[in-house]
Amino acid sequence: MEILGTTLRICVDDLDASVAFYERLAGAQAHRSERGGVSVAAVGCFLLMSGPPAEIDVLRKVAATIAVADVEEAQAVLSASGAHVVAGPVVSPAGRTLIALHPDGSVFEYADRKGVA
Repeated sequence: MEILGTTLRICVDDLDASVAFYERLAGAQAHRSERGGVSVAAVGCFLLMSGPPAEIDVLRKVAATIAVADVEEAQAVLSASGAHVVAGPVVSPAGRTLIALHPDGSVFEYADRKGVA
């Protein structure tokens, strides 16, 4: 499995204030979207999320998003290595994703860009 990079996931109360800070910090413009009632802003290597507490509580459990070349390959390697895929792969606006529980209890999202124009 080829790992291409990592995105740090940060749940925030005030997305607009946080975006301004992270845009200055990263020297990059935010790319905003909304998914399932959660507002998202990608700024450099940071993924800021804000929304209803029930949704955010679930999102807080995922430590980071790991970019991979192929989610299906990641699923095979994760499963063979003792991880448990708890969701996905599913298609999202950013590509295909899955959520995996590692044997040590940590939770990560894996994403590829397949299917994105």
